[in-house]
Amino acid sequence: MAESAERGGQRRLRPTPLIFEPAEASADPEHFFDLESLEDPRELLSRATELTLAFRAAADRATEFQAIAAAQLADPRRFDRLEVADVAERARWTEDYARKMIEFGRDLIRADGRPTED
Repeated sequence: MAESAERGGQRRLRPTPLIFEPAEASADPEHFFDLESLEDPRELLSRATELTLAFRAAADRATEFQAIAAAQLADPRRFDRLEVADVAERARWTEDYARKMIEFGRDLIRADGRPTED
């Protein structure tokens, strides 16, 4: 199951290690982390839940990194800074969502003690 970890005084879920998917198994669309081979519904529910939590935690963490990168790219102190529209295009977001992600990234940077332009 997902483990908790401390980060900046916040409790965070650490993803469960994912089982390696061999190339030949991942080519089979019916194969997914060997879940299809589990016969016991209790075991299937438990492993599927672990995977769900791991993927959610990974998606949340990736979103945080997206926001930090967006904030860094839009930082007015950069000579090569990007406009909101450019960040949105690169990330395949709407401009409104890009603005929100840039602000979220700035908040994350501030919380981590790294300076950013307000």
